[in-house]
Amino acid sequence: MKSYLQHDEWSIVEEGFRPEYNRISESVFSIGNGRTGQRANFEEGYSGDSLQGSYIAGVYYPDKTRVGWWKIGYPEYFAKVLNAPNWIRIDVQVNGQPLDLAQCEVEDFRRELNMKAGYLKRRVTAQMPDGKRIRIESTRFLSISDDEVGAIRYAVHFLNFSGTLSLAPSIDGDVHNEDANYGEQFWEFVSHRAEGEEAYLTTRTKKTGFTVCHGMAFALEKDQKALQPEAIRRTDEPKRVGYSCQIPMEEDEQVVLFKYAGIVSSLNYPEERLQAAAQEAVQRACEQGFDLLLRSQAEAWADKWEEADIVIEGDVAAQQGIRFNIFQLYQTYTGEDERLNIGPKGFTGEKYGGSTYWDTEAYCLPFYLATADAHVARNLLLYRYKHLAKAIENAEKLGFTGGAALYPMVTMNGEESHNEWEITFEEIHRNGAIAYAIYDYIQYTGDEAYLADYGLEVLLGIARFWAQRVHFSERKGQYVMHGVTGPNEYENNVNNNWYTSYIARWCLQYARDSMQTVRALDEAKYQAVLDRVNFQAGELARWNEVIDGLYLPEDEQLGIFVQHDGFLEKEQLTVADLKPEDRPLNQNWSWDRILRSIFIKQADVLQGLYFFEDHFDEDTHRRNFDFYELRTVHESSLSPCVHSILAARLGRLDKAYEMYVRTARLDLDDVNEDTEDGCHITSMAGTWMAVVRGFGGMRVSREEGLQFAPILPTPWKGYTFTVRYRGVVVGVEVKREEVVLHNHDRKPLALKVYGAAREIPGNGRLTVPRS
Repeated sequence: MKSYLQHDEWSIVEEGFRPEYNRISESVFSIGNGRTGQRANFEEGYSGDSLQGSYIAGVYYPDKTRVGWWKIGYPEYFAKVLNAPNWIRIDVQVNGQPLDLAQCEVEDFRRELNMKAGYLKRRVTAQMPDGKRIRIESTRFLSISDDEVGAIRYAVHFLNFSGTLSLAPSIDGDVHNEDANYGEQFWEFVSHRAEGEEAYLTTRTKKTGFTVCHGMAFALEKDQKALQPEAIRRTDEPKRVGYSCQIPMEEDEQVVLFKYAGIVSSLNYPEERLQAAAQEAVQRACEQGFDLLLRSQAEAWADKWEEADIVIEGDVAAQQGIRFNIFQLYQTYTGEDERLNIGPKGFTGEKYGGSTYWDTEAYCLPFYLATADAHVARNLLLYRYKHLAKAIENAEKLGFTGGAALYPMVTMNGEESHNEWEITFEEIHRNGAIAYAIYDYIQYTGDEAYLADYGLEVLLGIARFWAQRVHFSERKGQYVMHGVTGPNEYENNVNNNWYTSYIARWCLQYARDSMQTVRALDEAKYQAVLDRVNFQAGELARWNEVIDGLYLPEDEQLGIFVQHDGFLEKEQLTVADLKPEDRPLNQNWSWDRILRSIFIKQADVLQGLYFFEDHFDEDTHRRNFDFYELRTVHESSLSPCVHSILAARLGRLDKAYEMYVRTARLDLDDVNEDTEDGCHITSMAGTWMAVVRGFGGMRVSREEGLQFAPILPTPWKGYTFTVRYRGVVVGVEVKREEVVLHNHDRKPLALKVYGAAREIPGNGRLTVPRS
């Protein structure tokens, strides 16, 4: 755990240059706009430890799986988001000597990610090897009001000498992915062009054929006046295009370079239109200029914060954590393109390939349901609907038939592309999360038309999979499910994982019930769906047999659900028995030792209790929480938020707060010692859930509607959040003595607060004592 970043309510601030933490900072200070993202690499060259990263949503490469053996059904490739051409590059030379902070004495360094206005700012004073002192100030952002535009203001100040400054803004296509399985570059050069102060580079991905055009223009100022340098030379390399400017400078003078970028891809334009589209984006940026672009950026972020901000009083670290998480979520995904999804690292690193996991449905969907217009969450569901045919193909590769669908653990286009067999083949609980997302969406929005138009078809494919995945055990006289990996990836290839079996049974029930719902809504659509999937009358009978006869392990003496067969036969240690030097286990223990241990990577049984909270009484929640919390090491970023929500429900305020802080500051404090690979974007939605569903006690059900039961963590004086619910914006203020709810719609809103029926008048407020 590292605590080198300053606590601030609206900014992430790093004072002092720490090269050993540079990769961590590159992740934390990343910027993005939902279409493009950029790690916090320096604009000028840097020979120190760094992971260069510029990413374009939806653009990927099928890197060939690297294994020593092959199994039937094994994915042929691992999909990877690509490190795209570097649009931020500005090479700097002083009297012919390159500026490189790894070769300088850094006297002063400050980096700030301003989350309120959406920009990254850096200030550095450095002494070069020959004693010349120089100050750099840079500000950059990727516009969310125009998601094809990026802008940089880069100022150079000579402090103790006169000489010649060389500034070379360019677009560099000579890039590679650090995690390329076979060390190859994934881009091929198409063309480049440079005219005036503009330059364009077009590249295409190998195999997948995505074409991207990066454009740039630049302008110079000295003493706040436009500067036209005497010597401008075109940079014309095979994979790099730009300009080099020679500028004579006196001591204490400053030159400012403005660099404007346009980034477009064949996802949105015909290939023959790409360069023209990039040029249009560059010209839009140039016409507005840096200051107006930055003002528009701040205004756009103000709108985001108005709908999604959470205010925490009396705890700056907690406040900074939740805002950082919300900021990164909106930098990653805006919901305007149903072809896109949310990678676990977003635009902050290469790990996990930038692909889609079950994280989206289990953790991210609730955030977007409550903070954005309903079409944003709907687009996340449509992403899976449009991949249904591929999910059926994935199941067929594993031997399933009759339209059974197995959604991939990792995907870009619907095909499975994960390259670890124990997860690819066995972590099938992801199917349940996708079904649950449909349920969650309909409960929250009331949009049952989605079920008839899209959802039922997905549910039928998933139910068919579960009905085939179980088998009947003559010895037990029940249906069982063998050879699975649950959410706890520290146990592979287990039998009768409670969570997987429970959600499988629930999926069968929900698919069956949804058939009745759709039939009642629209008989014609119902029949059309059944005809389209060739549904057979005998299928329902099989489902009912499994629903009634599926084995779910539990221990009556302990009063708990058992994580899987044999779990209680392990040596029953707890996290308190671990030595500090053992943590994290995945970096200090052999995989063999981990698999044989009792220790749990992330919520497994407790994940089920979180999803299906109302299926169990409070005593059941308490017994299972007390047992499994003691054995969970939370080495998955997805774990602490679930434990925080469950602890809050049980009134365990200290534990709920501890788990909240862990998830909220997971990357800011590098808790799991892996932030250098990128931030944990999907788990950031869990931070929001820990506040709103945990401390705020928000629940939604078809029968009960919207409910709140807020509690107040001891370190906080109060907190405020806003949610959208079926078109109504509801503000919630939690204070020490009372809870105040605001209805921002003209119609009255019925809801429950602490279990009691209440109503908030239209455009009014309701105040209730805090229980």
